[in-house]
Amino acid sequence: MSTPGSSALLQIRHVTGFVYDGIAESSYNEARMTPLALPRQRVIDALLTVHPKALQSTYRDYFDTIVTTFDLHEAHDRLEVLAEATVETFSENPNQPSITFGSLHVAKLVDTYAEYLAPTTRTTMSTIVLDELREHVPPRDDIHETVQAVITWVRDRVTYVRGSTLVSSTAQEVWAQRQGVCQDLTHVTIALLRSLGIPSRYVSGYLHSDADASIGEMVVGESHAWVEYFCGDWVGIDPTNGSGIGVHHVIVAKGREYGDVPPLKGIYNGGPSRSLGVVVEITRVG
Repeated sequence: MSTPGSSALLQIRHVTGFVYDGIAESSYNEARMTPLALPRQRVIDALLTVHPKALQSTYRDYFDTIVTTFDLHEAHDRLEVLAEATVETFSENPNQPSITFGSLHVAKLVDTYAEYLAPTTRTTMSTIVLDELREHVPPRDDIHETVQAVITWVRDRVTYVRGSTLVSSTAQEVWAQRQGVCQDLTHVTIALLRSLGIPSRYVSGYLHSDADASIGEMVVGESHAWVEYFCGDWVGIDPTNGSGIGVHHVIVAKGREYGDVPPLKGIYNGGPSRSLGVVVEITRVG
């Protein structure tokens, strides 16, 4: 757990891509793999390398995520994308803002954050689950206390199990099997918070997974997901670890759910494809 005012300097190496059964004649791709410059993190450098080489173009999407696009017009049987970045992260301000729970229901606020209150395909839960939530976790006037109670309720009922779900799994499916990964715990938490009228969004990024690693020691990191909820300002919380956001979290993208933030997606002309896999390596250098 980081202390107020602490910081970390992290070097990140993220490799992913696709392997094609046969040849892809052409492809169009979008990568969301570049960390964002934010008050709690400073991006010192960032580079995206594609093999085969392709001309890149960058824009900001609707959710202000950095998107790198590239076309490949030559035949290829493999696509590899390497994202490298150096980011200085800072712990969140412990004096978090807070409006009252009742203030969330003001019409102007509801309209402003409507997209973070509405259920999506992956963040829809049955009325049975939502009724159970309200029975066991009645809203408190303090939004932070309500969010923490929801996360505790979720973690008591959904176990983190690697490989237990698919990237397409919904919050309801995860709840039914009571197992999931960080993406799933995030979707379930978002679904429940939205049902209580708390605007919530999906955050994807990286997590330096070993707080005891020495300076210069490379560790196998993780592509990670967590939640931001609105309480007068956006505040992050990590449902998987039951903790706030510290210097080991690096933000890459934000949206309503995973469908808004996939690290790499595209379309192509060719035979079936499969994931090249994902490698994330993080080294704390300061």
